[in-house]
Amino acid sequence: MAVLNFTRLQDLIDQGALKGKRVFIRADLNVPQDDAGNITEDTRVRASVPAIRAALQAGAAVMATSHLGRPTEGEFKPEDSLAPVAKRLSELLGMPVELKQNWVNSGVDGVDVAPGQVVLLENCRVNKGEKKNDDELARKMAKLCDVYVNDAFGTAHRAEATTHGIAKFAPVVAAGPLLAAELDALGKALHAPQRPLLAIVAGSKVSSKLTILQSLADKVDNLIVGGGIANTFMKAVGLNVGKSLMEADLVGEAKTIIDKMSARGATVPIPVDVVCAKEFSPTAAATVKDVKDVADDDMILDIGPKTAAQLADQIAKAGTIVWNGPVGVFEFDQFAEGTKTLATAIAQSKGFSIAGGGDTLAAIAKYNIADQIGYISTGGGAFLEFLEGKTLPAVEILLQRSAQ
Repeated sequence: MAVLNFTRLQDLIDQGALKGKRVFIRADLNVPQDDAGNITEDTRVRASVPAIRAALQAGAAVMATSHLGRPTEGEFKPEDSLAPVAKRLSELLGMPVELKQNWVNSGVDGVDVAPGQVVLLENCRVNKGEKKNDDELARKMAKLCDVYVNDAFGTAHRAEATTHGIAKFAPVVAAGPLLAAELDALGKALHAPQRPLLAIVAGSKVSSKLTILQSLADKVDNLIVGGGIANTFMKAVGLNVGKSLMEADLVGEAKTIIDKMSARGATVPIPVDVVCAKEFSPTAAATVKDVKDVADDDMILDIGPKTAAQLADQIAKAGTIVWNGPVGVFEFDQFAEGTKTLATAIAQSKGFSIAGGGDTLAAIAKYNIADQIGYISTGGGAFLEFLEGKTLPAVEILLQRSAQ
C-alpha cells in the first residue's frame, strides 16, 4: 500500500498515455569523475536506466537531464558537461544517446527527438534561473514536453526549475520508478510502520541532527543514539564522558528528548559500557569500560559489547528499523564492533529496514549486507529532511498535481 498518493510513470504506461508523447525525465546523473573526466562510479547512471527504458518501450520520445557538479549558471565549461554520462547511458541502453546543448531555447518545434529515441539535455544547472526555481525558465522547459517525470530523489529536497518549477507547468507529471520506490519505502517506515518502530541516529554532533531527533522522538518506540550524539545523551543522564566529543550546550535538549519519550513509554537506551582510547588514531589502543568507569582523559569511540548485545536484541524485536549513521568510529577496526554488531542485527531482522546517509552506506558496504537491508535510500540530504518531517518540494508538487 502506498502511503503517499501520486501518479507514477507506470500508471501512465498502463494507460497507454506515453505513445508518441514527448517525455522529459529529471534524473540524478551526478556521478563522480576523475581528472580526465572518466566516470569512477556509475550507480546513479545505472539506476536511471529503468525509467528511460520504460518510457522508450512505451513509444515515447525521451529527453533526460540532470545536474552535474556545481557549475556557474550561464557559464558553460567543458568540465561541466554530461558528455561522459551520455556515453555511459548509450552503452547501458544499447542505443545512441545524443547530447543536446542550449536546449532550453529549442525553437518552435522544441528538442529534436523522435518516439523511440532518447537524448540527454546538457547539465541543467548551467541554465540561468535553475537554482532559484525561476518561473520563466520552468515554463520554457515545460513547453518542451507532454509529460514530466521526476526520478531524482537525491534532489527532491531542493526547489529548482527542473525538480519543482517545471512540474507546476507541464501538462502531465509523474514520479519515476526510483523516486516512487523511495517514497514508498520512506512512507512505509514513517507513516505506516509495523511496530515497534526503532530508529538509529548516530553521528558526531547532536546539533547537525537535532531536528531529526526531535521529530523522531514523537514517532518511534526506541531511539538509539550513537557516536558523538550518544556522548551528549550520556552527559544528560549525569555520566562522565571524559574528553569525548560532546556538545555541552545541547545537554538540555538531549534531556528533553529522553523525558519526552519516557513520558509516552518509549526509550532512548543509554550505553552501559563503551570502548575508550586515550587518543583518536588508527593505532590507538582500545579499552572496554563500564560507563561509570570512564576517566577524564578517555575518549569514547564506540559502544561496548554489552550495550551492542542489548541493542541487537531490541533490533531483533523491531517491526520497522530506520538507520542513519554508524555508532562508533567504524573506519578503525578496534572501534568498529558496535556498528558491526548492529549492522548484522539489522541484516538478520525480520522487520522492514531502511537505511540512508553516506557513512551508513559505507558501513553497509564494509559489512557486505546491502542485499539484507529492506531499502537503501539514494538521497543523503533528502533522506534526512524526510526523517525530520520536512516536506520535500519536489514531492509536494507531485502530490499537488496528482490530486488535481
